[in-house]
Amino acid sequence: MTWSDYDGEGIFVTQQKTGTKLDLPIHPDLKSILEIALKTNDVILLTEFGKPFTVAGYGSWINAAIRAAGLPRECVAHGLRKAAARRMAEAGCTPHEVAAITGHKTLGEVERYTRAVDQRRLSRSAIEKQSRNTIG
Repeated sequence: MTWSDYDGEGIFVTQQKTGTKLDLPIHPDLKSILEIALKTNDVILLTEFGKPFTVAGYGSWINAAIRAAGLPRECVAHGLRKAAARRMAEAGCTPHEVAAITGHKTLGEVERYTRAVDQRRLSRSAIEKQSRNTIG
């Protein structure tokens, strides 16, 4: 991602795997970091050597950070996307909203990514919504 892809409110990306073009809002925490970041290169995130990451290099960097954090072996870079989808579903986002962030092309893929949603909490939420329904 380059600085020209960032407009201060969102970032425009093309997902490498699917080619899906995404216009993503920036989370307030990330925005505060981007606002103070040094803009010494066209690319937003650089290696420790000041060079743009390759795809493989970025994956290795993320995996090293996962290991340094002491996370379990099953935690992998791709799992971040799945975790984000699950967290959005748990927050009540619709499958279409999740797909708008993850770039999934089918709702079936979103469903596959969100199977781990907190069933107990969501089942209680569903009953609460149904009990407030005055239509029947």
